[in-house]
Amino acid sequence: MSGVNQYQHDHKLAIIMRGLPGSGKSYWVDQFIQSQPLPMATQIKQYGYYSTDNLFYIDGEYRFDVNKLSQNHQLNLSLFIEALALSEPVVICDNTNVCHWEYLAYKTAAVALGYRVKVVLVGDPKSSAHQVLCSQRNKHHVPLKQIQRMAKLFEID
Repeated sequence: MSGVNQYQHDHKLAIIMRGLPGSGKSYWVDQFIQSQPLPMATQIKQYGYYSTDNLFYIDGEYRFDVNKLSQNHQLNLSLFIEALALSEPVVICDNTNVCHWEYLAYKTAAVALGYRVKVVLVGDPKSSAHQVLCSQRNKHHVPLKQIQRMAKLFEID
């Protein structure tokens, strides 16, 4: 978790998470939020944390629907931009962001609204051992074959 605490004194920080399902993106975010003073942690949780996965929860149960994927990605982006426009101090996008284009709109909006942007890559998507680990621990039961397909497409900076 190196680097988690270093952001706590920034003003207007946008964090864009990248990584395979099960890589530890949400864990990294949880650790980052917990490292903040309580008022800031509460602020981030309520008004600054955006994940397309969260939009698939219905009555507390994760129900992925491929037909709503595009719509939910657009909604997540809109909510993220709205938080930026409201000058939330820390705004986080917690998606896989496999390809650069997938997070370009998040990054562009953040920069345009005066945010410092930190892109955080969790794990090594090209490592077969990491892919297996991700398939074992991702919370949405994404199978290894799907994770391997995503890994092949993963663009490393």
